[in-house]
Amino acid sequence: MAFNGHQHDNEIVDEDETPSKLPRCNKEMPGHFRNDPQDEAAAPAGPSTSDPWASNATPRHRKDSVKKTRPPFPWFGMDIGGTLVKLVYFEPKDITAEEEQEEVENLKSIRRYLTSNIAYGTTGIRDVHLELQDLTLCGRKGNLHFIRFPTHDLPVFLQMGRNKHFSSLHTTLCATGGGAYKFENDFRTMADLQLHKLDELDCLVRGVLYIDSVMSSGPSECYYFENPTDPDHCVQKPYLLENPYPLLLVNIGSGVSILAVYSESNYKRVTGTSLGGGTFLGLCCLLTGCSTFEEALEMASEGESTRVDKLVRDIYGGDYERFGLPGWAVASRCGLQLLLLFLLLVRSLFKRWIPTLTDLQ
Repeated sequence: MAFNGHQHDNEIVDEDETPSKLPRCNKEMPGHFRNDPQDEAAAPAGPSTSDPWASNATPRHRKDSVKKTRPPFPWFGMDIGGTLVKLVYFEPKDITAEEEQEEVENLKSIRRYLTSNIAYGTTGIRDVHLELQDLTLCGRKGNLHFIRFPTHDLPVFLQMGRNKHFSSLHTTLCATGGGAYKFENDFRTMADLQLHKLDELDCLVRGVLYIDSVMSSGPSECYYFENPTDPDHCVQKPYLLENPYPLLLVNIGSGVSILAVYSESNYKRVTGTSLGGGTFLGLCCLLTGCSTFEEALEMASEGESTRVDKLVRDIYGGDYERFGLPGWAVASRCGLQLLLLFLLLVRSLFKRWIPTLTDLQ
């Protein structure tokens, strides 16, 4: 496994491959700086000049070996999507006095900047509520921070990395998503960084299983709704992924992919749709005049879908009892505003003035 482009000296890793096994241990990030007890049991007795994990090694030697093979800070991962860039940053919380004294100013500056702010420029956001605390990654304890910004602002991010001399700390950055291919040359020319590209569907499957493995406390990231068709008795329940296979995994990004997952390393994409998050943002911009994903989310949180959706009761005057459909069930999304949607689409296509939603109301 590579982390920030770092890997074992004796390990050959294909550029587009990810690890095939994900640990299920409590609060431990997937990494390759761990002993496998089964490997130790199978290994022959006696010292080895090439194996840093030899069974007769002292704890001190083992600690030194881990330190030598551990990638240097800072630790990042990126998912460069069609609409948003998602950045994950590991903040070490067990820095020793010696490490702090030896730490270069560039590294301190990056850590302070990322952890002391929740907004970066006009569009970058750190989702504090998503932060994962007290994790162990490659033998280090710390917190995972999740940051996002629009993909069209990627040049601003690259310029920031250049200004903070990120390439003096790392020459390679791990990235996934279509943008890892689309913007690879920009990373190289604007920030002097190489991208270690990882397949996004591999990352998706392993990411879901990893999140479940570390959420031993706090609200579960994996859940289901009990009595989903009854608003009065609908309850969110945690769902444990101890043995979930086979399962369908639906990934909603700019578009949508649906995967059939049979194991951690055995899955296939069975279908998908072009109607996804990009469609949501595009329609929001057309309908309301907003220009960013943040504005769209804020307005959506205050909106009332019954004002535009056509419900069963709008058609039948109440419940459709024969088939058990309650009156509040949605029969047609935006069914009450079809004419308005048509006008707005014509407006966008022909760039001619047509009344906005506010004008018509």
